[in-house]
Amino acid sequence: MSTRGHSTGNDEVPLGDFGAEEFYDEDDIEELGDAGLTPGQIAAFDDGALAEEEELRLIEERRRASRGGEDDPHVDSGQRLQKVLAHAGVASRRACEAIIAQGRVSVDGVVVTEVGVRVDPARQEIRVDGSRILTNPDVLTVMLHKPAGVVTTMEDPEGRPTVAELGERYVAERAEELSQRGGARGADRGDGAGGRIRLVHVGRLDTDTEGLLLLSNDGELSHRLMHPSYEISKTYVAIVQGRVEPWVPRKLKRGIELEDGFISADRVVIKDSGPAGSILEITLHSGRNRIVRRMCDAVGHPVIRLSRTRLGPLALGGLKPGAMRALTGEEIAALQREVGL
Repeated sequence: MSTRGHSTGNDEVPLGDFGAEEFYDEDDIEELGDAGLTPGQIAAFDDGALAEEEELRLIEERRRASRGGEDDPHVDSGQRLQKVLAHAGVASRRACEAIIAQGRVSVDGVVVTEVGVRVDPARQEIRVDGSRILTNPDVLTVMLHKPAGVVTTMEDPEGRPTVAELGERYVAERAEELSQRGGARGADRGDGAGGRIRLVHVGRLDTDTEGLLLLSNDGELSHRLMHPSYEISKTYVAIVQGRVEPWVPRKLKRGIELEDGFISADRVVIKDSGPAGSILEITLHSGRNRIVRRMCDAVGHPVIRLSRTRLGPLALGGLKPGAMRALTGEEIAALQREVGL
């Protein structure tokens, strides 16, 4: 505390730390303000404040309790861990404090049991019960109902419409919302390098194929969704030429040999069948190029129209062609479980 002051006779009146200057952290005010406390009541909390020596001892204990040195997840300039978890939708702040105390939370691989630990949600990996929690507000994954004729690429030399353009439009139309969600970073720090949020397509759909496609800047989730070892189920509805006989689904499920190898469907259902055309619902795990079209060709029923309606736990639902929506926290969690994140 400053010892500077001004003299009124022989008395010294100290000025400085406890004058007009603010000495509460912003999130302290938020926490106490949530309880409806008056400024006088807030000040009363100082009576229970730790002495400086005790605070330093606890900080050193925390460093020893984690793995020490550079492995300590505490970031002095960060946010309180329970606040970060609550903002990520894990639970209420009080419930998050209990989850931390139970040893169910790790930060960068270090189990944390102290609710006072501060973290950087934009840079550190936080897990609850082993599952990754998305705490960086700049990370965004959206579902697109890709229309037929739109190219699944970031740019097209032929000038055709691309999914990248749809993603850019989505971000631009929600700039204010994304800015509020992302705080200081907002819509201008999505790629971590000072640029706008840039959504990249996760996997591909043929130009003539419509339906469910993800766009994301979540690198780890995108990588796993596209990696062959994590292939998740995909469901398509195909309108095909001719009447489909009952032997066709059985053959597709038993498997057929294509030019690039053997392939089988997990499930095939005839939704409708007639001499002019039929409707098939096909579920499989493969992500090979134009695989559904080639399978249908192989059994004598070329595809007229094709749409992907499900991707793992996600369903296209009533999303209209060209429309996009952000995935919910529950949908993100379900996708992460699907690929072991």
